[in-house]
Amino acid sequence: MTENDKTPNTGSSEQTSQQRHKQRQQKLQQHVQQGIAKATAEKGLLLIITGNGKGKSTSGFGTVARAVGHGLTAAVVQFIKGSWDCGERNLLEQHQVEFAVMATGFTWDTQDKAGDIAAAEQVWARAEQMLADPAIDLVLLDELTYMVSYHYIALERIVKALQNRPASQHVVITGRSCHRTLIEMADTVSEVQVVKHAFDAGIKAQRGIDW
Repeated sequence: MTENDKTPNTGSSEQTSQQRHKQRQQKLQQHVQQGIAKATAEKGLLLIITGNGKGKSTSGFGTVARAVGHGLTAAVVQFIKGSWDCGERNLLEQHQVEFAVMATGFTWDTQDKAGDIAAAEQVWARAEQMLADPAIDLVLLDELTYMVSYHYIALERIVKALQNRPASQHVVITGRSCHRTLIEMADTVSEVQVVKHAFDAGIKAQRGIDW
């Protein structure tokens, strides 16, 4: 046996690995293409982003930004929000995105159930108008889930508005503990889970990152 016989044929091994990788990717490509070929329907989607993790509203606003970037019209309704500065609103209002803001802040700050319900009713009335407007392609209902769990807005009213909206209108709902009825209605549901949060380590919410 010569020295050459003892040397591993690394070129052949790499070639075999590359061929196997190519075969796997071809199978994956075929699977993806088959899925794309079957997905032919178009409709207004109901998307829900729920869970206890950070980033639900951020994801919703990302969808709004994407829609606006493609030339779609969008509107945003914010529940359980204060009157403080909002980076997303600062940006999106420059692109003709209408905002309706409850502007009462967190319930543990207001400690005024009657006032919170009145504010919720007022902003929901505007949301109903948006959900009936065929000129609006996308509506973000940010933190709407709390309105249901706190019994500020009747679930039946929300369901009716969603069911009767224009057929091509998309809606994104964010917030924790989304009601199962809304989840069953939705086309896409994502759950954001918490792994770590800076606030738990004593780090305050920071401008441009958390708000």
